[in-house]
Amino acid sequence: MRKATLKVYNSLTRKKEEFKPINEGYIGMYVCGPTVYSDVHLGNCRTFVSFDIIYRYLLYLGYKVRYVRNITDVGHLLDDGEDRILKGARLEQLEPMEVVQKYANGFHEMMDVFNTKKPSIEPRATGHIIEQIEMVQQIIDNGYGYERNGSVYFDTLKFAKAEKGYGKLSGRIIDDLLSETRDNLKNQGEKNHPSDFAIWMKAAPEHIMKWNSPWSVGFPGWHLECSAMSTKYLGKTFDIHGGGNDLKFPHHENEIAQNMGACSCQPANYWLHTNMLLMNGRKMSKSDGNTISPEELFSGESPHVTKGYSPMVVRFFFLQSHYSSPNDLSDTALQGAEKGYKRLMEAYRTLNGLTTEGKGDSMDEEINQLIESAFLDMDEDFNTPMALAKMFELVPKINSFKEGRLDINQLSEEALNNLKTSFKGFLFDIFGLKDDMESAQGNSGAMDGLMELVIDLRQSARANKDWPTSDKIRDKLNELNIQLKDGKDGTDWTIN
Repeated sequence: MRKATLKVYNSLTRKKEEFKPINEGYIGMYVCGPTVYSDVHLGNCRTFVSFDIIYRYLLYLGYKVRYVRNITDVGHLLDDGEDRILKGARLEQLEPMEVVQKYANGFHEMMDVFNTKKPSIEPRATGHIIEQIEMVQQIIDNGYGYERNGSVYFDTLKFAKAEKGYGKLSGRIIDDLLSETRDNLKNQGEKNHPSDFAIWMKAAPEHIMKWNSPWSVGFPGWHLECSAMSTKYLGKTFDIHGGGNDLKFPHHENEIAQNMGACSCQPANYWLHTNMLLMNGRKMSKSDGNTISPEELFSGESPHVTKGYSPMVVRFFFLQSHYSSPNDLSDTALQGAEKGYKRLMEAYRTLNGLTTEGKGDSMDEEINQLIESAFLDMDEDFNTPMALAKMFELVPKINSFKEGRLDINQLSEEALNNLKTSFKGFLFDIFGLKDDMESAQGNSGAMDGLMELVIDLRQSARANKDWPTSDKIRDKLNELNIQLKDGKDGTDWTIN
């Protein structure tokens, strides 16, 4: 295990803290997954890619990580009280579980496209109804839940008065709620107070997804599933709880209240939140046309982009902003990301061909310090933009070694191996990128062999001063977006 002092910004305490796992060498991480009633959008992708990088870096450091990411297949309610899953089922004329399976499959396919690692456990809300009912009963037994006409609500005022800290994560102030009188509550229906939230809801007769419980035939509140499943698989208190910034309130705030209400345990020691994905400087919105789907981004079939961009270019674009900062998507930004991505991949391929006979000189220290600095950036709240910048500082040195502007023999074999291992580790193991050119070539190496043959034929034509044939080969390759680069050490090729 690489010795590292990790620091993370904890949304609960609002400060950067040294990360100390509860169990030595083992980390429990829970991330709120998708509600599968529609196609996953780019903002979701940005969140899950961000936590994939955090997961990858913890693994790279040598930790054993139990990564739990749930699937919400009961569906939380829309503003009008309608269940999202049921609405999708009605619109598409499908069974609710058909809707769930369809969009869960689509979500998994998109995560594969973005090269995210699969979580250790991916529980579904409908598979944990018993655990959720048990947690509701614990909350009632501890005096923080009350039943009204078959539904059960969490008593937020009683929880706040007991100094359990409701509102601590989101910064919402409960004092103004405490000052309200009963006269203010006459139109609040079954709830004692507007801030109270349902942990079990009695189902209407026409409601399809419902289960038996001690209180009614109904279904669990949206917030309850994550409390029940994180407790089941990670324990009453675990290390990291993550999700999008929009989940701080009410979802995560209510999760904390439920766990505290059930067992007086803070569910997670560290709360990490990703920020939103903008487009052209504005919040994405279907109503004003300022939106783009992953498929449109890959194909280029959108007025917001001039061309299609590969999933790895988009993933590289995500890397350029810290997970807790907004990320502004635009065609210009994607063009820059594409150039940067290609430059890194070309440097990686160049680096693989370098050898040295040196015993070490001043270059060793310079290279090793840049690599160590990149690791320190990742140790500082998983700062991918800074670590990425260090990789780009290494690129001109790699190219200079190849072109002879820097003497490769100034670098020891040990330092060169460290450079190769670390550069590869950052690009593929930590950042989670894939080399699009290697993917195009395939594992068989047939593309390599074919290009070697083409380059040999072109060089033979040039040696025989058969310029028309030489130019024809070059021009035809250009039409196929394959660029030849002639240098003193031979001819290289890249796919544009």
